[in-house]
Amino acid sequence: MEASGYYQQFERNIAIILDALQAGLDLRTTTLATSLPLEVYVLCEVLNQGGAQFRLTTDGLARLAEFREQYVQREAETEAIMQRILDDKKAVMRTPEGRMLVKEMLIRRLEFFNEAARQVNVMRIQQALGSPLQYKHP
Repeated sequence: MEASGYYQQFERNIAIILDALQAGLDLRTTTLATSLPLEVYVLCEVLNQGGAQFRLTTDGLARLAEFREQYVQREAETEAIMQRILDDKKAVMRTPEGRMLVKEMLIRRLEFFNEAARQVNVMRIQQALGSPLQYKHP
């Protein structure tokens, strides 16, 4: 899928993940429990580089809901920032790993949320079908 496709599906992907969490899907034993909060943080940093003002005060999976709340409040502004970043082929930002293209960082976040939403949908289907848990509770 092209970057524009990920961009167009972004809000839907966030909604899919949050709906699954609100429905009780347990991500604690998956990599998403760690990667989702980190990816939300990086996404906020990328958007802030483009002029947004996201501030995260929560930890863990609650970050996603906090991000969505702020995103909805500034949806048009944030979408304009995303589009501007996607159109800019030269903007860079400093990261612990060095200098990175902002556009590439945004595209990777959009891809991540697309894949995370797909994984969450699969997990919800498995849960709805009564598939056995793939782990044991301590």
